Amino acid sequence: MNINALIIDDEPLAQDVIKQYAQKLPDLKIAATCAEAICAHKILQEQSIDLIFLDINMPKLSGISFLKNLNNPPLVIFTTAYSEYALEGFELNAVDYLKKPFSFERFCKAFYRAEELLLLKKKAVTQPGESEAKFLFIKSNKKNYKINFSDIMFVEGLGDYIKIHIKENHYVTNLSMKRILDLLPADLFYRIHKSYIISLHNIESVEGNMVSIEGNKLPIGNSYRQDFFDFINRFSAD
Repeated sequence: MNINALIIDDEPLAQDVIKQYAQKLPDLKIAATCAEAICAHKILQEQSIDLIFLDINMPKLSGISFLKNLNNPPLVIFTTAYSEYALEGFELNAVDYLKKPFSFERFCKAFYRAEELLLLKKKAVTQPGESEAKFLFIKSNKKNYKINFSDIMFVEGLGDYIKIHIKENHYVTNLSMKRILDLLPADLFYRIHKSYIISLHNIESVEGNMVSIEGNKLPIGNSYRQDFFDFINRFSAD
């Protein structure tokens, strides 16, 4: 299981320690790093982040205030030099609380706890059963539309909005790319670009850095390329 993580810490040395530890764990990928909590909002909208390593004492906006203002936040591991914030951190459902300086062993303990929670969440979402939803409702033009997952060809990001493309139609709604990715089944859809999520069932071909779906050629972003090709190679007949 690949886990994409975001580091939010204003101390370069603290960032480097987490990066060095992460390199030793094959399932953990540091997708981005921020020195301030404010700049992390954009990253969370553009990328699928599973886990945040979040410092508490930072300029302009504290880690705790940042987390309180997030809707549907990823899992969070607090990293700080001050133990007095531990109780408030756990009240915000943090996975763990790492007091600086922390060892690799302690870092692993926190990460494995987060990994276990993510695995349980994924199992709950993908567990087949009669009650498993095969559709979602989205609001567009003041109406709520039911959209079957099987009808979606791809999703296109448009800043604060998304466009859901189905055959011969589309719907525009006020959702972030991260939010719609959380709503779509992980075994049916894949993000290939900061602006595109595709239906795996509707892929016609992959050539170079482009995916073809129903006559639409969609680009594969550089930061998504390796993961996407690693994924499709698992199903290659070569």
